[in-house]
Amino acid sequence: MTATLRLPLSGGTLKDYTVANTPLAAPEPPAGRHAFNRVAFAAAHVVVDPLADNDPWLDRSIDWERTVAFREYLWDLGLGVAEAMDTAQRGMGLDWTGAKELIANVQSAARKRPDALIAYGAGTDHLSPGRDISIDDVIRAYEEQVAYVEGQGGRIILMASRALAAAAKSPEDYVQVYDRILRQVRRPVIIHWLGDMFDPALAGYWGSQNDMQAMETAVAIINDHASKVDGVKISLLSAEKEIVMRRRLDPAVKMYTGDDFNYAELIAGDEQGYSHALLGIFDAIAPAASAALHKLAANDLTGFHNILAPTVPLSRHIFKAPTRFYKTGVVFLAYLNGFQNHFQMLGGQQSARSITHLAELFRLADQARVLSDPDLATQRMKAILATAGI
Repeated sequence: MTATLRLPLSGGTLKDYTVANTPLAAPEPPAGRHAFNRVAFAAAHVVVDPLADNDPWLDRSIDWERTVAFREYLWDLGLGVAEAMDTAQRGMGLDWTGAKELIANVQSAARKRPDALIAYGAGTDHLSPGRDISIDDVIRAYEEQVAYVEGQGGRIILMASRALAAAAKSPEDYVQVYDRILRQVRRPVIIHWLGDMFDPALAGYWGSQNDMQAMETAVAIINDHASKVDGVKISLLSAEKEIVMRRRLDPAVKMYTGDDFNYAELIAGDEQGYSHALLGIFDAIAPAASAALHKLAANDLTGFHNILAPTVPLSRHIFKAPTRFYKTGVVFLAYLNGFQNHFQMLGGQQSARSITHLAELFRLADQARVLSDPDLATQRMKAILATAGI
């Protein structure tokens, strides 16, 4: 059945929109298993309990059954899960106490699946940045979270630290912190460089406001500890900067793109190399990501781009400035696709984007063929529109 609804445009006008595309079918893995030639993590969101009797801006209440079920869905598609990251609202609704509970619940599910690729964010978010915070305080905070993740049997994504960004006086402070932590970890970690467009508190990370100067420090730290670094996730929304850094890494260290604007070209790569993936947008476009990676593994570069190219405008819209509010779009698409029966988020973040933004997201999701059930998505979009008086 063709679905039509009236959507708002910028400028305050309304226009009928008819769903035009059939959903992209999830790929059937050959021989019963997925075999990609890139490592691909989806940074996964959490599902809140909308019926909790609490103060939604202040309190945390997570629907663990649906949250874990979404991770199972990603694993079924052959994707890894990057857990307790910013997509899960880490530092924007999900504190370290909640992150520990999330890690424990999801690791329990992962232990039951030999195919479960997963890594967990370890940072310093239980340490509030301030003038009295020292570099040793930052080190101890990292050590506490690393110990918890490793105690659960998990792999680590070493997250950028707001406290370190506030406390550091020079690049040497970053060298000191990362040297101490990387010498202690049991298994190679993924280092996360998150740009200030995702988190303004991380401005000047690695000791410089200039990304290319900051890269000098980051590359030196990573290459000096190459045996303890599986890879680096860079989220600067600059393909050029990522490629420069990728070519300077020790050959044993992977580049994981976190560029939600240019991921298709970066994963495809060039004659000098390619990026693996650790992306928030893969939460929202998981079937397309899986199907495209199957094409790439079969050396069908045209098929890879044909699937992913229509998702790029959607991703750029979801991650448009202020980029830190991208989580709203990711969860909204999960609601449209039936992974949760409500559009509620930690900290009330469902209100962080306008109804016009959400309407354009609906159009772009249809054009990217990532509305899994267009009739359901249309019904739910109409319910959201009604709350805006449309």
